[in-house]
Amino acid sequence: MAAQVEVEDQASVTKLDNGEIFDSALSDDADSSSLSRSGSFISSSSLILLDEGNSEHDVIKACLLSGMGFVSSDTTIVTIRKNTSDGITNRARFLSFRIFTDAVARKRGGDANVKYGWCAGSSKEEIESIVSYGFSNRDVGKFEDDPCSHGVGIHFVPSKCSLLAASAAEPDEEGLRHLLLCRLILGKPELTTSGSKQLYPSSPEFDSGVDDLRNPRNYVVWSCNMNSHILPSYIVSFRSPRLTVSRGGFAARPSSPWVSFDSLMSMLSKSMDSSRMNLIIRTYDEFRKRKIRRDQLVKKMREVAGDNLLAEIIKNHRDRNKVKN
Repeated sequence: MAAQVEVEDQASVTKLDNGEIFDSALSDDADSSSLSRSGSFISSSSLILLDEGNSEHDVIKACLLSGMGFVSSDTTIVTIRKNTSDGITNRARFLSFRIFTDAVARKRGGDANVKYGWCAGSSKEEIESIVSYGFSNRDVGKFEDDPCSHGVGIHFVPSKCSLLAASAAEPDEEGLRHLLLCRLILGKPELTTSGSKQLYPSSPEFDSGVDDLRNPRNYVVWSCNMNSHILPSYIVSFRSPRLTVSRGGFAARPSSPWVSFDSLMSMLSKSMDSSRMNLIIRTYDEFRKRKIRRDQLVKKMREVAGDNLLAEIIKNHRDRNKVKN
């Protein structure tokens, strides 16, 4: 059980209570004097970098580490970025989330049951797209054929279960993993079974899905609510050398030697003719714009580049990392 942490910012009280974050109100932007703009993750002007010692930084850091279990001592938080309401589009998203929170609260006797959840199994590139454009059917499709999935929707793990989400995070070329922490309007959840193909609430009585009503480890926000009941809030970048890539209840990711898409694109450009490389670049651009899924991008890269070239690049990348270490 995590130690209790209580922190107050300008507009809300956020608690890390028994490993779970609760927010009493939708907060406005935190005190800008303790924040700086973030330009290193994505180009979105809505992201701000939370400095060490900032109250929000410390509670999010405690939230992640308290749920990391046996690897917590080897986990290092590198940066925490907050998504703010800067810009017309993002302001509209924040206002929309507030309106739907109020609506669900009125429907559910005054409690919209707003929780924080880690977005499970998203890479750096996928997080970039989610923060910029919102969730898409591609995110829903990741779980559609998963026999362990508790419904077809956007899946999250509770804030106290950060290890489940962290072990599903794909490292980038620098060995950093990235997690997206979101506010979720859960309303009244219903129990969904493993392997369920449920797409939306079974009746107007329910708003979301969970794997266990008393102690959930999996939240499901249905696709019909994915851009009204979810608000991306924080991006946490961290290193955890002892963590192995597995999805513990979510669709498995490969644990073989990895290389980020950005690095792979750079290395492929040195080994392929321009016509084939342009085809891969166009496909990668479609992936970043959320027009195709990750598995579709991988399939196209294998078709165009060939498995032998890809295997050689990954091997060379792994060997160089061994020399560096």
